[in-house]
Amino acid sequence: MNQTSESGHPEQGASREREIVDAKVIVTCPGRNFVTLKITTRSGVTGLGDATLNGRELAVAAYLQEHVAPNLIGRDAGRIEDTWQFLYRGAYWRRGPVTMTAIAAVDVALWDILGKMAGLPLYRLLGGRSREGALVYGHANGGDIGEASEAVGRFIEQGFRAVRAQCGVPGVKKAYGISGGRAYEPAESELPAETTWSTPKYLETAPKLFERLRADHGNDVELLHDVHHRLTPIEAARLARDLEPHRLFWLEDATPAEHQKSFELIRKHSVTPLAVGEVFNSIWDCKHLIEQQLIDYIRTTIVHGGGITHVRRLADFAALHQVRTGFHGATDLSPVCMGAALHFDTWVPNFGIQEYMFHSDETDAVFPHDYAFRDGRLHCGETPGHGVDIDETLAAKFPYAPKQLPVARLEDGTMWDW
Repeated sequence: MNQTSESGHPEQGASREREIVDAKVIVTCPGRNFVTLKITTRSGVTGLGDATLNGRELAVAAYLQEHVAPNLIGRDAGRIEDTWQFLYRGAYWRRGPVTMTAIAAVDVALWDILGKMAGLPLYRLLGGRSREGALVYGHANGGDIGEASEAVGRFIEQGFRAVRAQCGVPGVKKAYGISGGRAYEPAESELPAETTWSTPKYLETAPKLFERLRADHGNDVELLHDVHHRLTPIEAARLARDLEPHRLFWLEDATPAEHQKSFELIRKHSVTPLAVGEVFNSIWDCKHLIEQQLIDYIRTTIVHGGGITHVRRLADFAALHQVRTGFHGATDLSPVCMGAALHFDTWVPNFGIQEYMFHSDETDAVFPHDYAFRDGRLHCGETPGHGVDIDETLAAKFPYAPKQLPVARLEDGTMWDW
C-alpha cells in the first residue's frame, strides 16, 4: 500500500511511486528553439529539465532520445545522485556540451520531481534561503555610445540595479551584442552568419563607452561588459586596466579560457573583476581559475554544467576561494533553466548576480512560471519543484526552426573567436 503525506503527496519512501515510466523530449520554437525533457513517474508526478544548446539543439535532443531516455525507464527518480553518476561515470565519452546538457536536463527534472513529491520549492530542498531575491542584470546596447547610454537609462527606469552595456564599434559591421533596438538573439540564420572583427577599433571604443556611462548615470548603477572571447591575454589585460577608472562590476569572457593560466597575465595588470564560464561544462574547466583566484565570478550554467547536482559542487568549490556565482541567463536558456537557476541563486551562499533577458510573450506562454521581477531582483516562487511548467499543446504549434550562431573573421579574413 502506497503511503502519502498529509498534503497528499506520495511519500519519498514509496519507491514504486517514484519509478520512472516515461522520458519525453519536446522540441519547440516559440521565437527561438528550446529542448525540454519531461520525466514521468508511476505516480503521475512529472519533472521538467532544460536541454537547450543554442545552435546545436538537435544534437542534445538525439542524445537524450536515443541514448539517455532508454536508460531512465524503471529507475528510481529519487536516486538523483546515483543517476547523475550513472550518466557521467557510466559514459566512457564523458563531459562536453552535448553530454553535460543532456545530464543537466535529467538532473533538473529529477530535482523538480523530488520537490513536488516533498511538497517543497526547490530552494528549500537545497537548504533554504540565503537571500530574499536574486540581483539580476539586463542587456543594454546601441549602435553607438549615445544610443547605448540611452538604453542603459531605460533599464535603470525599469528598476534594474545592474546593466550590461555593449555598443557598436566604428568600422565594424555587426559588432557583438548589438541588436538595432530589438532583443538580441545572435542565432538568426540557418547557416552561420559571417561577421568581421577589429580588435584595435574595439579597444579604442570600449573605454569611451564606460566613461560616458559613468558621466550620464553616476556610480549607483552596476555596469558590466562582455568581450565575448575576442582578445588575446595581453589585449585583455590592457582593456581591463583601461576600464579600472569606471569601476565595472565585471569584465566577462575577456579571453578564451581553454588555457586557464592565460588569466594570470590579466590579473598581473588589472584589478577589474573578471567573470568567465558560460561555455564551461564541468568543474575541470575552471579548476585552476578558481584555485588561483584568477576570476571573481563563475558563469557556468545549470543547463550546460551537468545540472544542480554538479553545479552545486562547483559553487561550493568556488566559495572556498572567494569566487561567486554569476550564471549565464540569456534567452537561449528556457524558463525551465531560469526557474531552476533562481532557486539555486536563492540558496547558494556565494551568490553574485544572475543574467536576465526577457523571454518573448510566446515563450512565456509555452512555459508558464511563478518567478517574478521586481525592484532589480528576480524572485522564485513557492510552487513545489522549480515552479516552471510546459504547455505541450501550445509548444506543438511552434515547430523547430534551424538556426546557428555566427562566426567571426578578422578584417584580413582570418577566422577568429566569435
